[in-house]
Amino acid sequence: MTSYATSSAKAEMSELRRLKALLPPELQSWVTIEGTTEVNPPLVRCEEIGKDQVEIQIDLVKWDALAMDQRNLLFWHEVARVQNDTIPKDGWEMAALAIGLGGAVGELWVQDGLLLVLALSLCGVSGWRLYQKNNGEKQLRELLNADEKAIALATRFGYSLPNAYKSLGSALKTLIDNTASKRQRSRYEARLSALKRSANKAKAKSKTPDEGAL
Repeated sequence: MTSYATSSAKAEMSELRRLKALLPPELQSWVTIEGTTEVNPPLVRCEEIGKDQVEIQIDLVKWDALAMDQRNLLFWHEVARVQNDTIPKDGWEMAALAIGLGGAVGELWVQDGLLLVLALSLCGVSGWRLYQKNNGEKQLRELLNADEKAIALATRFGYSLPNAYKSLGSALKTLIDNTASKRQRSRYEARLSALKRSANKAKAKSKTPDEGAL
């Protein structure tokens, strides 16, 4: 008799294969999909794991609680982030900032003006890059762009435009209801508001005026 653990593992592998088939052909050779083994991980995220290699990681336990269409649109959102090149990358900024601060303190001690200026410049550049990476408005803009591209990917895979909007909107509503973090929930709410505006624009655009009417 097949054990529950074996059945669960088979179901997870089946889902990962299904998602692999939802990747655009141009990404299938360098984007992999894996179930995460972390404790309390995010539902889904993507990371660079090497040169020209990206991994989409999924918490399959939480994932299984979502409807199929919700999963698909959230997955395509991550795919869109890969296509838009907005996924987190291994940064040098923190290391450079630490080196710069250490160098600045050292040069204050030995009073070497040129090296002090270089150390402070390194601090400035790395600090500015960290600010840019963690800028809330920029991050939200990237998320909204990925949502729009996820809608386009859904239509590429056979969804009608209204159903694509409906599925992603439903997924975001579910995430809002199930998210304890106020900051993360506000991001989902901002994405949902933007999605509704975009859906209304698309709906208005699809309506053609009856030019023959008097």
